[in-house]
Amino acid sequence: MATRSVATVFGGSGFLGRYVVKRLAQQGHVVRVAVRRPSRANDLRPMGRVGQVVPLYASLADEPSVAQAVEGADVVVNLVGILAEAKSGDFMRVHAEGAGRVARLSAAAGASALVQMSAIGAAADSPSGYGRSKHAGEEAVRAAFPDAVVLRPSIVFGPEDAFFNRFAGIARLAPVFPLFCGDTKFQPVYAGDVAEAVRHSVDGAAFAGGTFELGGPRVASFRELMAWMLHELRRRPRMVDVPMRLARLQAAILEHVPGKPLTRDQLAMLGRDNVVAAQAAGFEALGIAPTPLELIVPGYLDRYRPGGGRRQIPQ
Repeated sequence: MATRSVATVFGGSGFLGRYVVKRLAQQGHVVRVAVRRPSRANDLRPMGRVGQVVPLYASLADEPSVAQAVEGADVVVNLVGILAEAKSGDFMRVHAEGAGRVARLSAAAGASALVQMSAIGAAADSPSGYGRSKHAGEEAVRAAFPDAVVLRPSIVFGPEDAFFNRFAGIARLAPVFPLFCGDTKFQPVYAGDVAEAVRHSVDGAAFAGGTFELGGPRVASFRELMAWMLHELRRRPRMVDVPMRLARLQAAILEHVPGKPLTRDQLAMLGRDNVVAAQAAGFEALGIAPTPLELIVPGYLDRYRPGGGRRQIPQ
């Protein structure tokens, strides 16, 4: 890989973006971290040599800034996504229109590779606006850049995640642990492995135009994952299944709370299994062995244990 090859990563300052930027820099790319607040990406600069990681302003809603970000880029990665809408229509504006704009302008700029981060559950008939907009984004990307690689991860975990950290925080404070859609199955995937999938995707022409569903080695229900997490935390709150009717009422209230801890759209997503489809290409096709969550998650749950993990609790 030529040392002056340029990679533009939209959303590079986010949870997953940090892993992707690091691997692309290790691969030898000059990495443009295209974000709305470049100052928040300054801590990524040490991931490369001096001047190799460059934060710059770009908004998917602003065509000139997107065009400038991809000008001269050999590789483009779009990681931008939202889990809740600030206003109606945001899912389509970000996941579909924004993704299509990146693809169209990347093709016009002569980029050789494009990776679009989607999600397992992206489908035209998804019960959630999130899932439908992710599918629309895939379609828009394919129309503008047919050789783009689409990656669909399951729930992504890592020290900065919003999954295990969120529920561990609840377990630390509440004597009762609520379970929404406890039977829904997930296949949690390590952020570092998803970043490796990005690196492999841009490094091999054999993957061009492919769609890959990414899941870790373990498939488990939400109830099983939470029971495992509580065991690791050495906490024993009472797990209680929340009836769907009550869950919808709670979500209708919580989606108006700052931070939107739960929305009705997220509840709709929770109602469907989030696992790699039986016939889908995945990590194996990319030559990657996924990391078990048991090797990563316990290491960053210490602060949620009694005593902050500093003392042993009798079993």
